[in-house]
Amino acid sequence: MIDGGIMGDPVNPELSETRLDLRGVRCPHVVLRAKKALRDIPVGGVLVLECTDPLAAIDVPHFVNQTGHALAAQEKRDTLFIFRIEKRR
Repeated sequence: MIDGGIMGDPVNPELSETRLDLRGVRCPHVVLRAKKALRDIPVGGVLVLECTDPLAAIDVPHFVNQTGHALAAQEKRDTLFIFRIEKRR
């Protein structure tokens, strides 16, 4: 995967998750990139964000609530924050 790139399953995109590597990207750019990536994901699809900015722990859940999507999971591994966003609309 390329830094800041998006990966999905090109053969069966509706069954895949899209992973966005945002390590080193600072908020609000984390949320802005997530918003842009969600445009290309079908309803029911999953966007996985990998971030290192501690403010993402506040900004991403707030963004998900404000936009009507679902935060399926949130995890912290050392300095890495991982969010699974399910697109709802």
